[in-house]
Amino acid sequence: MDEYESVSHSKWECKYHIVFIPKCRRKTLYGELRRHLGDVFPKLAQQKESRIEEGHLMPDHVHMMISIPPKYAVSQVVGFIKGKSAIHLARVYGEKKRNFVGQHFWARGYFVSTVGRDEAVIREYIRNQEQEDSRLEQMNLWR
Repeated sequence: MDEYESVSHSKWECKYHIVFIPKCRRKTLYGELRRHLGDVFPKLAQQKESRIEEGHLMPDHVHMMISIPPKYAVSQVVGFIKGKSAIHLARVYGEKKRNFVGQHFWARGYFVSTVGRDEAVIREYIRNQEQEDSRLEQMNLWR
């Protein structure tokens, strides 16, 4: 937790919890597409000198904890990751008629929260999100 990154005259620890969704919350993140994005996101983050610390692809949204250097704005890195991954998906899967309209795969917005000293709690939340969603769905079936 107390591992700080550094450049010549500064030390930093900038970690963010980010959540974003595909357009209309389409449940297309399963199967081959879901596994494929798991390889694409870290490579794109690395291009912006960022690192995905923790991540999980849910059926209809993406959770990640990402470390971003202070020289980049969070919106710049998230926009880059969403934009480039949408272009990549359109190139790879666009000809297979998977209902991808051009390169518009992700919805416009995203949620971001600073991690700070609650890093362990955020990591646990991301890891267990899928089980929690299924538990809540089971509870709703009883009503």
